[in-house]
Amino acid sequence: MKTAIWWIRRDLRLSDNQALHSAFKSAQQVIPTFIIDPALIGSRHSSQKRLAFLWAGLRQLETDLHNTGSRLIVRLDEPLQALEQLVDQSGAQQIYAQADYSPYAIRRDNRVEERLPLELISGTSLRHPQSVLKSDGTPYTVFTPYMKAWKALPLPSAGEALPAPRSISTPDHLTSEPIPATPTLSAEMPFEAGEAQALGRLRAFASGEDAPIFQYADQRNRMDLEGTSQLSPYLKFGMLSPRQAIIAAGSAIRNAPDAESRKGAETWLNELIWREFYISILYHFPYVLQSSFRESLRDIQWNNDRADFDAWCQGRTGYPIVDAAMRQLSQSGWMHNRARMIVASFLVKDLLIDWRWGEGWFMQHLVDGDPAANNGGWQWTAGTGTDAAPYFRIFNPILQSQKFDPTGEYIRRWVPELANLPDKYIHTPWQTPQEVQKKCGCSIGKDYPPPIIDHSFARNRTLVAYNIAREENSS
Repeated sequence: MKTAIWWIRRDLRLSDNQALHSAFKSAQQVIPTFIIDPALIGSRHSSQKRLAFLWAGLRQLETDLHNTGSRLIVRLDEPLQALEQLVDQSGAQQIYAQADYSPYAIRRDNRVEERLPLELISGTSLRHPQSVLKSDGTPYTVFTPYMKAWKALPLPSAGEALPAPRSISTPDHLTSEPIPATPTLSAEMPFEAGEAQALGRLRAFASGEDAPIFQYADQRNRMDLEGTSQLSPYLKFGMLSPRQAIIAAGSAIRNAPDAESRKGAETWLNELIWREFYISILYHFPYVLQSSFRESLRDIQWNNDRADFDAWCQGRTGYPIVDAAMRQLSQSGWMHNRARMIVASFLVKDLLIDWRWGEGWFMQHLVDGDPAANNGGWQWTAGTGTDAAPYFRIFNPILQSQKFDPTGEYIRRWVPELANLPDKYIHTPWQTPQEVQKKCGCSIGKDYPPPIIDHSFARNRTLVAYNIAREENSS
């Protein structure tokens, strides 16, 4: 009887799972296997919230597998050693896994391929990074041309999504480690793990005449509204496949009741393509995890003030929109995408702190922390990445706050000491008259800090630093 190992990595689902499907079609017995890799669990960028979400997702996958007559095999070891042992114990002739494109994943898989019959199957992204290239065979480094080339290829149809197997036969003699205990998560964490949760969220966001996807273009930047899909953690761990999300986007585009609704669905599809673009960038240019993509901006003289960085991390900068976002991150493990851009710009362009400090902090706290998307977003905001926009783009945190949280609802939720301030002062509390502060029960300087830096001064300082780096690089 032929036996195959389904090596689960970032595909914690049964439906539309190409690796599982390949194993199921090639063998009479399939061994669903998750390997807890000490190198990843012990990484300085590992996140306790992200690990908790992973353990909860594995527990739900285990339940789903039991419903098919199968079970989950968990091993704690270096992946090659764990797989060699499992092959010896099971007699498996083939290992199937979803391809991953981070530098660590590629090195890991290359080691396994040298010793064992590993077959990597696409699925982390809809398009393999080698399938969207310029006519000369080189990768795109600017999003818009990449997006056009991506869209020129056929979009998947609903019929292409693979159904979940109803029955999976798995040997019953194999031992398994327990799934690590899932700690009690903060009530502020807005995610429940599992494939069913992912599919339910996708339906709620993208299906029906009044689906939120149709308002996405108008509401996605509003931090005070529930205007985004919040599917990123599920895509990160493959509780939802990129193909399932893209099929839903395509269906919404076709069924949109009017032009504005269609624009909303198309905008969400573009965000999914941004994800694929950053996966491609990391695949083709793995050095971006260590240094700026733009060579001319690799030698910026950062200020890197530790006290400023700590204030940013703690949400104590004196700029309410920045502090609200940073507290949302620390408490919930998630942050609104517009807020991510605002806090990243503030750290890099106002405080003149190396973007890699912020990138690392995000990876330590984000439930959806993904090396490709996180790095791409930070370098986009820092102006050091592949983005074609000018490096001197600097967000004004006050204007961003007024535009995308107009009544301060987002600020009041995450910075409760400012909750009673009038709308007039919620974005600039340091301008609040003393008598108003007293009436509202919030003393600026005591209950909430004044701004740690003047934005105009910071903007000028940053432009000088960036210009010096560019001039020195060109000389």
